Amino acid sequence: MRPFLTAAWHDLLMVNYAVAPATLAPFVPAGTELDDDDGAHYASMVGFRFTDVRLRGIPVPLHQRFDEVNLRFYVRRKAPDGTWRRAAVFIKEIVPLPAVAVIARAAFNEPYAYHAMRATVDTTNVRYEWRRNGRWESLGALRAGPPQLPALGSHEAFITEHYWGYVRQRSGRTKEYAVHHPQWTVAPTRYARLEADVATLYGPTFVDVLSHEPHSAFVATGSAVAIDDGTLL
Repeated sequence: MRPFLTAAWHDLLMVNYAVAPATLAPFVPAGTELDDDDGAHYASMVGFRFTDVRLRGIPVPLHQRFDEVNLRFYVRRKAPDGTWRRAAVFIKEIVPLPAVAVIARAAFNEPYAYHAMRATVDTTNVRYEWRRNGRWESLGALRAGPPQLPALGSHEAFITEHYWGYVRQRSGRTKEYAVHHPQWTVAPTRYARLEADVATLYGPTFVDVLSHEPHSAFVATGSAVAIDDGTLL
């Protein structure tokens, strides 16, 4: 069977914040546990570009190119063969197209919202913006070096190499789906900054987390991706 969705993801600005496990615990899907990087837990603000979007291999008219900004954190689940499946869980995903949000909610129960968006992505700047409550909010940084493959076991590898997704369903069960892509190169950044009303965007839980300086920020080059239908656990 063809993957549910194929696309290419480009210029993934990943701004990463240290967070206490207790903050994330209420959002952990059943059957999974928080993943950590050398004992530390992270939530990431991620902005990136979708291109060549296809559902079941069929191009979607007027929906093949758009941007997304999301807030995510990291979990893992031990598979039947004993290996760990390391995954991202999303708090909220912003896109500029209402049909994308509707399909993602219906197929996966992913927490999508839609707002007008714009972006500046060039050799120096990577900046994603969304308009909400009458003002533009943004996630941005300046590139600070060439991309390279992250070292095995590095912090950059931890953030970028989660090849599964888990999402809580309305029934309380968990859907698991695979996200296929090669390892990404990453480039350092400077002056990474989130400018948003966090309390109304993500709720008071994340105000303190996202008000601190990020632990790290970098731009992943991206690649073609494929997302499977997923299964209920």
